[in-house]
Amino acid sequence: MKAQVGLIIHQEQEAYLEQLLPERDLLLREMERFADEHHIPIADPEVATFLEITVRALQAQRVLEVGTAIGYADIFMARAMAPQGRVVTIDISAEMIGRAKAYAKRAGLEDRVEFHEGPALTVIPTLEGPFDLVYLDAVKGEYRDYLDLALPLMRTGGVVVCDNVLWRGQVASGRLSGEQCRQPTEALRGFNDYFVHHPQLLAQILPVGDGLAYGVKVK
Repeated sequence: MKAQVGLIIHQEQEAYLEQLLPERDLLLREMERFADEHHIPIADPEVATFLEITVRALQAQRVLEVGTAIGYADIFMARAMAPQGRVVTIDISAEMIGRAKAYAKRAGLEDRVEFHEGPALTVIPTLEGPFDLVYLDAVKGEYRDYLDLALPLMRTGGVVVCDNVLWRGQVASGRLSGEQCRQPTEALRGFNDYFVHHPQLLAQILPVGDGLAYGVKVK
């Protein structure tokens, strides 16, 4: 959900853009409330909608997600797929996977989401490609390693999306709200530079949600 510290766009712009978002159904609203009440980080609605648009544009058949949480983004992506499509998602928390499975079942999408429990750096090498879309939303300091492991599993023309890469505005501003923010902020600065200059990607950083790294695998 929305970052509580710092803004990457003006408040009036943010409010205006929120008004333009498609209405979410009751299940998604319930998931948003649950995440907010229990302080569980999930994708912002505009990011989840962006992912749905990307899945539809790519006509994606296989998506890799690192960072399931309660499966909010999975609902958007799986709904955008044909029945034979699959979202392959990884999370280290058995509790989160359990909740995500329950939500996927209630959405009628349990056959389109494949769950893997464990550290992503261990799980990704066990997977088989090709993937049309890779979505990263887990430990910020590990984004570069996730990318290095996932790129060989992607088809040429596939898309990588990485969430929270502006980290509440701190990546650009350099103003840190505490020592605990320093490590992810510095890691994301390094990752963003690595990402946009990666020789296999045509990539850019977009001011969507808390910042999205968006890249197409060109070779």
